[in-house]
Amino acid sequence: MTCDASTLAALDALLAAIRGYDDPRRASTEWKQAYKLLQKTDLPGSRVTHIVGMRDVPSLVELIETLRAPAEAAGAVDAPDPEVCSRALRAFRKRMALTKLDDESRISSHSPLSKGADARGSAIIPPMEWPDAIWQELVRQGKLRYVGHGFYELP
Repeated sequence: MTCDASTLAALDALLAAIRGYDDPRRASTEWKQAYKLLQKTDLPGSRVTHIVGMRDVPSLVELIETLRAPAEAAGAVDAPDPEVCSRALRAFRKRMALTKLDDESRISSHSPLSKGADARGSAIIPPMEWPDAIWQELVRQGKLRYVGHGFYELP
């Protein structure tokens, strides 16, 4: 995942400009320019879109370092950080609870004599804020179960 020196220099300049703001999220012009430059690299588009969309400065620094030293960063991509996995699992559980609550609160989808309990499966599509590698790692750890077609559930 290498890129030329001019792109790296432009990204470094944009990063310095973003850090110059009191609130980095307000640097919309700089984030747009960084997005355009990062789209020209061979980094995963979903990862770039997520980092720029969330205005995540530490992750932008990691992306730039990945472009600067691709061999070192390749090992980090293969094994997701345990803290990131735990945050993703927490978000998955929240999303599952909200989805279940939303489904149970519908008047017409259940019998009026029931408590609204759902007899169907409880699999959901995980939050898209995290890449598929995180969800696959959680499946490997046994914390999630892959049902198929992009759906996961708690074991």
